[in-house]
Amino acid sequence: MGKIVVTEFVSLDGVMDDPGGSEGTRHGGWSFKFDRGPDGDKFKLDELDDAEAQLLGRVTYEGFAAAWPSREDEAGFARRMNSMRKYVVSSTLSDADATWENSEVVRPSELAALKERVDGTLLVAGSTQLVHTLIQQGLVDVLRLMVFPIVLGEGRRVFPHLLDAARF
Repeated sequence: MGKIVVTEFVSLDGVMDDPGGSEGTRHGGWSFKFDRGPDGDKFKLDELDDAEAQLLGRVTYEGFAAAWPSREDEAGFARRMNSMRKYVVSSTLSDADATWENSEVVRPSELAALKERVDGTLLVAGSTQLVHTLIQQGLVDVLRLMVFPIVLGEGRRVFPHLLDAARF
């Protein structure tokens, strides 16, 4: 059985919406105002190297698939992003739409079965709607929040409404 690890960039007020700016929201790109530094970059590379596959929602997948194939870097992050297995969760895409290397479409109803089938870590980044679904279905094993020192005041949050007590 696999393990689902969610790592999110969030503001002090819990907003996870559009940290990279690709969704065109009012505060989009807010995470780029800050430097994670070498420790933050190492953390992101290490968690990617430790993962068996990425588990991404459609919007995040489409943004990543448009950006990462043409990128290169000395640390190997882009190489790993492009070469590793990717599962895109969508009710509308088909496998023919999953054109980024090593990508496969899975339906939202298949998440528990995917977790059962995969050995190793399924790493989730971004993917707001998917994260909400995973939390609601009790499928998140580890939740890592990388909190940035900014208050946005609006946008989709990690916990959109109060939930029952949960441990990650």
